[in-house]
Amino acid sequence: MTSLSSTTSRLVLCLRLFASHYRHAPLQASAILLGIMLAVTLLIGVYATNENAKQSYGNVSELLSKQARLTLSHQTQDTIDESIYFALANAGFDTIASIEGIATDEQGRLWRVNSSDIIAAISNGAKQDAQSTGSVISVNIPLAELLSGQAKVLMSQSQRDRINKVTNQSQTITLNKLALDIITIDDHWGLGSALLADISLAQPLLNMQGKLSYIAVFSADNAQTDNQLIARLTDTLTQAGIDASQLHFSTQSSEGESLNALTASFHLNLDAMSMLAFVVGLFIAYNGVRYSLMKRQKLFVQIMQQGLDRHSVMLALSIELILLVFIGCVLGFIVGLQLSQWLQPMVAITLEQLYGAKLLPGNWQWHWFVQALVLTLSAAFAACIPMLISLVNTPLAQGAQKKPQNKQFNIIHRRQFVIAVLLLLLCTLAFTLTTQYRHSLALLGILVVAIPLLLPQCLHWVVNFLTPFMPKGLWQYVIAETKEIIAPLALAMMAILLALCANIAMNTLVGSFEVTLKKWLDARLHADLYIRPNPNQIDALVLLLANDTKVDAVYEQWTVDSQLNRAETPQTLIPVHLVSRDHISLTDTTVFKTTTDDFWPTFTAGQSVMISEPLSIKYHLNLGDKVELSQLKEHTLTIGAIYYDYGNPKGEVIMSQPLWQQSPLPAKPISLAVTYQGELTTLQNNISQQLNLSSAYMYSQQRIKTEAITIFNKTFSITVVLNSLTLLVAAIGLFSACVMLTQARQAPLARLYALGVSRNQLRMMVIVQMLFIVILTCLVALPTGALLGYLLIHKVTLQAFGWSIAMIWDWGAYIQVVVIAVVSCLLAVCLPLYWQTRKPLISSLQQEVL
Repeated sequence: MTSLSSTTSRLVLCLRLFASHYRHAPLQASAILLGIMLAVTLLIGVYATNENAKQSYGNVSELLSKQARLTLSHQTQDTIDESIYFALANAGFDTIASIEGIATDEQGRLWRVNSSDIIAAISNGAKQDAQSTGSVISVNIPLAELLSGQAKVLMSQSQRDRINKVTNQSQTITLNKLALDIITIDDHWGLGSALLADISLAQPLLNMQGKLSYIAVFSADNAQTDNQLIARLTDTLTQAGIDASQLHFSTQSSEGESLNALTASFHLNLDAMSMLAFVVGLFIAYNGVRYSLMKRQKLFVQIMQQGLDRHSVMLALSIELILLVFIGCVLGFIVGLQLSQWLQPMVAITLEQLYGAKLLPGNWQWHWFVQALVLTLSAAFAACIPMLISLVNTPLAQGAQKKPQNKQFNIIHRRQFVIAVLLLLLCTLAFTLTTQYRHSLALLGILVVAIPLLLPQCLHWVVNFLTPFMPKGLWQYVIAETKEIIAPLALAMMAILLALCANIAMNTLVGSFEVTLKKWLDARLHADLYIRPNPNQIDALVLLLANDTKVDAVYEQWTVDSQLNRAETPQTLIPVHLVSRDHISLTDTTVFKTTTDDFWPTFTAGQSVMISEPLSIKYHLNLGDKVELSQLKEHTLTIGAIYYDYGNPKGEVIMSQPLWQQSPLPAKPISLAVTYQGELTTLQNNISQQLNLSSAYMYSQQRIKTEAITIFNKTFSITVVLNSLTLLVAAIGLFSACVMLTQARQAPLARLYALGVSRNQLRMMVIVQMLFIVILTCLVALPTGALLGYLLIHKVTLQAFGWSIAMIWDWGAYIQVVVIAVVSCLLAVCLPLYWQTRKPLISSLQQEVL
């Protein structure tokens, strides 16, 4: 008992000493907390955003309602007849009719409009939650006005807040030339970014009278399987005289899984960037811990010489680290949740435009904090325990000597360099063997770890190389001392190098992608106007265009959802878009990656098809492979060509127009392209007036290019934002390291001042030293960042998205990143240096004995 009390008292004494140290040196604790907080902030911000997105996929629900059991849509068309809904409702099935469409406002912006039977939707939502009984009334929705077809739409509060800037806080919005009153409801109803109208309004608004987009079917009978429910629905429709073979039944669980699979690479990219930021933040924290321990080295020696055992000191240091990590994690977790609230709307817009995925408002979970705490503690102890053990086990007679310490750092830097070279060789070999983007990202992560490990030794070699060329005197002292400050600055510079490499790589990827996409669009778009009307308007549109003398040519396109399988493995079904175009469109606009020698004759004869590059890469389909399509059963086709495609997240298969027309596929085209000798606005107004077709269904060539560039840039916009935040974190780390280093160099600078070196010379000396190290770091970052960009383009992006991108060197972006690093360095050095050099000489010299 006495022994336990003695151990506890020694531990408490150590902790009180350490607390007193931090009261006199708050900068050290601040640096540690800052690094941990920044690391956890970016980790939690992205993690919460990703988790909320994935949760939305798994809980795909009807707006204002609960999760449907399955959805019913047409196999080959965008709409189904509303008589199907009435037949099911009359038979007693729990269903909701839904319409989805696009409308334009007065400024030409596109808005996604959803509609359903609002009474049925809210009633279903209330059934799901016993506490929401009577919520139809409490929502404060004017149901009678909605059901009577009055021009009113529902909008979530968060979406309303976002568009207030656009609508100038107006209570109305004009869509398809119809003024609509806005009714705002709470976010927990899950509207997301959609506008919700009752079907009685949406059908005339979207020109879909008598049509529905799909029907949601609900069932509380868990004993009934999905197949049994589909069989019951099919029997009911058949008895009502409806051909159920033309309908497609999709279970809700499969839709969530498909969204998860479709967006997996997008979320993986975000995860990779958050982990990169986490590592950079840990570098900052570790640098702060190391500096704090170095400053307390004499203290450790003294207290152990006074009789405190090494075990108590080690335990006290571990408790100190745990407390700092815990406080930093709490602060980072709070700020990270706020960052997630900022990132989620950006992610929601990107995913909705790219994949049609709606993100619902998310809630934070306690286990996110626990995971971040465990990860941070593990990383902190893995990094710091060897240093703590080495420090505590240092012989008391040598604890204050610096020479062995400098030699130890030199040994560590050489070992790091060897490890980095070995990792680089491993990655070089492994990259030639990888075919999956997850494996490539893992190797890229190893490469990202290896590159900073090269830096300290490279800095040593460069300084040693330049030493003989420096003039004697102060400049020789400057270059000699530069070798001494490499060790304390190594971690901060490694963090800067990591952030610079990531920034250069991402700028290369985004710039290269934009150039490639623009070239592809120039080749792909050959008509002046592209029109996608409702199916029941296609005949009237063809007739109107035929009678317009200024129309030079009309090009047709057919599209249906289908499933492809290899002939040798028919059980493996691959969802695809099945497409056909007229022969002129195909020959003039298709950009081929590779073709067989006899492709065009076999394609025209209906013996072969062409597939998109993403489909080829994702499912390892090659020229000459035999495939079958669900609409063309027992008709084996050969893959004769692979073409570039940057416009579809789902794979695409193109067949010839004669084969399409001979097959049991829709005869009417789904969209038309027009070349026009005149003002396009005149043609669009004519079509709108005669067919009552919204301009949302008509796209000029320039409009398509603009929207395509905007949407695809958004694929990487979140990653670019995180990349910039990572660079900011590294700059903050550099500032923190410079403040601590300048504080540690007070005595040497004071001695130089006492020997006759002016304050301005001292300031210039330190600035030149730091600029020299930062510029060398930038020179290392340029080739290594370009290497990461090359691998991102030719490995990760190609494997994840199926996009071949020509690598473009963006020198302007590279120079901008270097300038940011240099400016950050100047700010990081000048401020603490100015503070320190203004102190009285005697106070700085006193640091020698502290």
